[in-house]
Amino acid sequence: MSENRPIVLTIAGFDPSGGAGVLADVKTFEQHRVYGFAINTANTIQTENEFSGIQWTDLTFILKSLEKLFNNHTIKAIKIGIVPSLEYLKQIVFTIKRHSPKTKIVWDTILKSTTEFNFLTIESRNDLTEILNQIDLITPNYNEIKILFPNFTPLSCFTNSLTFLRRGACEEVKCSVLLKGGHNPNEMGVDYLYTENEVYQILPKTGECYEKHGSGCVLSAAITANLALEQNLKTACEQAKIYTENYLQSNPTKLGFHHV
Repeated sequence: MSENRPIVLTIAGFDPSGGAGVLADVKTFEQHRVYGFAINTANTIQTENEFSGIQWTDLTFILKSLEKLFNNHTIKAIKIGIVPSLEYLKQIVFTIKRHSPKTKIVWDTILKSTTEFNFLTIESRNDLTEILNQIDLITPNYNEIKILFPNFTPLSCFTNSLTFLRRGACEEVKCSVLLKGGHNPNEMGVDYLYTENEVYQILPKTGECYEKHGSGCVLSAAITANLALEQNLKTACEQAKIYTENYLQSNPTKLGFHHV
């Protein structure tokens, strides 16, 4: 394996259409010149237009796969996608940290499909906080952040810290948050990156994009790849947004083409 390609891992669902999940993630990894590993959390029955079924992978199988990979490779960054429960996610995250505390973790907080199929409910706020404090970045949209943090109220301006989130959400959450702007009616396409000490507004480069299945997967995978390439978090998110916009502009259908 080429020494100049860091290893990244996606732990996510298998989408037969290739638009989302591990197939989309590995396509994104390859374009970023990182070497992609994948572990399936679920097999799904879906197309780019319809989601009709899911079969979850047994957690023990996931954890054994993780241990095998960590025993043989150094994994720089990991993207996590759909999971069936917080306990499932917690076991994955803590297994990663036990084997490799320095590995970066990005959680694409997919709580339901675009066709309103629910994946994950928040059973325990304490568990959620415990998990988030082991994760480097989460990438919710405006609908998802209201589920993660029910008291969340979007502001028309941004502040200089995570006070914005903590005041209306959870004082104890320490992970960074990339609040995606795709569902924000007031600032369509404008993302906000909240880190411990700063907040950054990430503007779209274009307003002319086609709707795509799996765009959130592509964005979070691109960020994960960029972090593995030693980019700082702000740059990783900015570059991933550009990559995702190219994906959205690649053709008029819901299945995009990957290119740098």
